Amino acid sequence: MAKSTKESAASKVVKKEAAPKKAAAKTAAPKKAAAPKKAANSAFMAPLTPSDTLAAVIGSTPVPRTEVTKKIWDYIKAHNLQDPANKRMINADAKLKPLFDGKDQVSMFDLTKLVSKHVK
Repeated sequence: MAKSTKESAASKVVKKEAAPKKAAAKTAAPKKAAAPKKAANSAFMAPLTPSDTLAAVIGSTPVPRTEVTKKIWDYIKAHNLQDPANKRMINADAKLKPLFDGKDQVSMFDLTKLVSKHVK
């Protein structure tokens, strides 16, 4: 009887080791049709000429509306003009005060509305 228990124990070990791991079969996913690319809105990309007041801040070369906003934000950050207590407010310096209609401080949400008066 001792022989049969040893054989059964040995066969269990062999059975566990003998089971090879199967590699997962890779199946090719069906390719999706390419979605048509959206065209950029030409109104945003059209070069606009800044007024003399705005040109003092961003330069006089015609640039798209998106670049106007980026350049103004670069100027604001470079000169540390955001209010430290309320980051949504922008403090005006000598160059920005004429853009802000003479106000000392404006909200960032009013910035594009105020700037739109200074581009053609």
